[in-house]
Amino acid sequence: MTRREIREHIFLMLFRKEFYEREDLPEQIDIYLAQLEDPSTKDKQYLNNRLFAILEKVDEIDNMLSGAASGWTLSRMGKVELTILRLAVFEMSFDDDIPVKVAINEAVELAKEFGGDDTPGFVNGVLAKLT
Repeated sequence: MTRREIREHIFLMLFRKEFYEREDLPEQIDIYLAQLEDPSTKDKQYLNNRLFAILEKVDEIDNMLSGAASGWTLSRMGKVELTILRLAVFEMSFDDDIPVKVAINEAVELAKEFGGDDTPGFVNGVLAKLT
């Protein structure tokens, strides 16, 4: 899997957080991974580990987002936007292997694919305040 494909899968798995209780997520992730076409064991393990690393930091990430998204509460944000922002902030703040510019660019690309017309600009604006 490419980094972009991995990021997209993590986004889609993290998006499930908005609809399921924390204790139901492992089962939901297993269902998601079972639907992928022939992922390697290494890819499945990486996706799972990465997702749960983000979930462990979600409170800290949300605090960072609350400070950067002036005029917006997290509950007011769309679920797609919030999920993209959480993934990007994790990459920007907790993953030394991903340059900040790459994390922002990839977040904008996810926003173009999964969000509405205003989503890329919104995501870019919030993330720019965190740099």
